[in-house]
Amino acid sequence: MAPPGARQFNTFMAKINSTFCDGYARRDFLRIGAAGVLGTQLSLAGLLSGSARAASAAKDKSLIYIFLKGGLSTIDTFDLKPDAPIEVRGDFKGIPTNIPGVHVCEHLPRVARVMDKFSQIRSFTHRSSDHGPADHYMLTGFFPSAGFNGGLKPNNQHPAFGSVLAQKLGPRGSVPPYVCLPGMHPSGSSAYLGAAAVPFVIENDPSAPNFTVPDLAPPMLIESNRLAARRELLAQVDRYQKAAETAANAGARNVSVFSQRAFDLMTSPDAKRAFDLASEPDKLRDDYGRNTLGQSCLFARRLVESGVRCVTIDHANWDTHDGNFNTLKGALLPKLDAAMSTLFRDLSERGMLDNTLVLISGEFGRTPKINKNAGRDHWGPCFTVLMGGGGVQGGRVIGASDKWAAQPAHTPYGPEDMAATLYHLLGLDPQDEMHTAEGRPMMIANSGRVMKELL
Repeated sequence: MAPPGARQFNTFMAKINSTFCDGYARRDFLRIGAAGVLGTQLSLAGLLSGSARAASAAKDKSLIYIFLKGGLSTIDTFDLKPDAPIEVRGDFKGIPTNIPGVHVCEHLPRVARVMDKFSQIRSFTHRSSDHGPADHYMLTGFFPSAGFNGGLKPNNQHPAFGSVLAQKLGPRGSVPPYVCLPGMHPSGSSAYLGAAAVPFVIENDPSAPNFTVPDLAPPMLIESNRLAARRELLAQVDRYQKAAETAANAGARNVSVFSQRAFDLMTSPDAKRAFDLASEPDKLRDDYGRNTLGQSCLFARRLVESGVRCVTIDHANWDTHDGNFNTLKGALLPKLDAAMSTLFRDLSERGMLDNTLVLISGEFGRTPKINKNAGRDHWGPCFTVLMGGGGVQGGRVIGASDKWAAQPAHTPYGPEDMAATLYHLLGLDPQDEMHTAEGRPMMIANSGRVMKELL
């Protein structure tokens, strides 16, 4: 009999029901639900000690990346253009925030009250307005090379931020270092870093009334001594396979890695507490919003509180080609308003904001000009990215777009710079290297600049 949770040790291809407008089918791959982490003079010793303490403090930080898949229309939310023609400015009006002179969309009133807790990069830009390449660019910091097919292969070209953190910093305690929910984006995995850096993927919607972590929750009810007995029995049955395993049999070694992690998770009280979303007060769950985005943000807070280094929330569908304003007003922005504002408030009240970097973006923005279907199309040349906590100074507006939010007016930044900045904040040297399975050195960030205006 397979051990508890064994189904999540297998590699498989699964098509997600929805597709985006460009026809890319969104596929998942390698699922591992249970595996998946001063005085007047300074002596040299004192200087090195201080540097070590600073590096150690940075490495105690975590990242929550809220990826609004499809592309948030930032011209209608955070970078409104009230003086532009009607076919550009759209239907929404701005409201003041708690930062003087900074306005936000009228449908984000709760976000307006926490504007001091995050900053905006309004001059963000990159070279792609296609979902697949743009997704990969924003989730890894690397633009995909020739031959990239939108993430349809069972491995992305470059590792996602969470996989880099998992590889470089490892787990904290028994919880996985990197978690994706609800599901994993095709460009959200470990690429050449392999099994050790693959995320723990939560396949279920955390807002569902019967929410559990698939293949993990039932074994949590089994006492650890019974699990240990089952593990020993499995080891006896499978000895012949281990004896036959060779250095080239990477798949078998990966299963062994996953099995060890699964056992550690199932027997860990800390892991049980981390994944017990139902233990949160009803009032707080209501504040976040009883929907996928809201409960995913609450779950992310629980996970980083338990030691997870990176949580990526993959939330769709922000691809508003048709009925942009009705969709934003009626379906998307109320959920973002509740989830985002409560996450920043909750992290701040718990004393966690300084140690938790929150990144919010889509893969691109939307076109300045409204199309014939009252929608906006893909627009990579200029959009807004939001960053707060983890050493980011809140309340700042970095850069600016031109009068129609079509191009950066000054201080352009892109995915390489975002990657360098978040690695810097999380205690990694952006110029550090990793290695492929063949031993080829790869930098963790692709020549980006740290955005010092945020710090």
